[in-house]
Amino acid sequence: MTEIDVREPLSPAVSRFVLHWGDLGGQWGVNRSVAQIHALLFISDEPLTAEAIAEKLGMARSNVSNSIKELMGWRLIQRVPMMGDRRDHFTAEADIWEMATRIAQGRKAREIDPAAEALMLCNEEAAHDPAVSPEAREKLANMLEFVTTMSRWHDEMMRVPKPALTALIKMGAGVTKLINWRPKNAGGKGAQ
Repeated sequence: MTEIDVREPLSPAVSRFVLHWGDLGGQWGVNRSVAQIHALLFISDEPLTAEAIAEKLGMARSNVSNSIKELMGWRLIQRVPMMGDRRDHFTAEADIWEMATRIAQGRKAREIDPAAEALMLCNEEAAHDPAVSPEAREKLANMLEFVTTMSRWHDEMMRVPKPALTALIKMGAGVTKLINWRPKNAGGKGAQ
């Protein structure tokens, strides 16, 4: 990758990456500008100022400032000092595994943990509410069990060292062989 010069337009490849990452961010519930700034900082070889980001992406400076605050809150970018320049410069986490880990931890804290807490309360209230049918109670209990199981799985995976997690993921379908699972249409009964 080459250094991003604020006076030059982004190369087609970098432009495509920034736009695509922005679209993906929108699909994941992240503001498009936030995702585009993250992409630009991720692909840049050098730290960039907020002014340079705004110029390169054609964004309002205030939008860039708000997006930077959000990205720093997710710990996906950091402020870095530059010798001889009093302005703030920013760079993105370059380790993809670390970036994915931080996103997963942030999403769990913002989405899964509150959902589990709300489901626990719903289950407690439903247990003492005669207006809630046994079927509805069972559905709530199943939902809580699913969310807490996934939450525990997430926490366990966060403790697995990156090399071991990488090896586990690369095993792909080989993992199903370890638990003797086959799809139902694979010529026999599959485990459920």
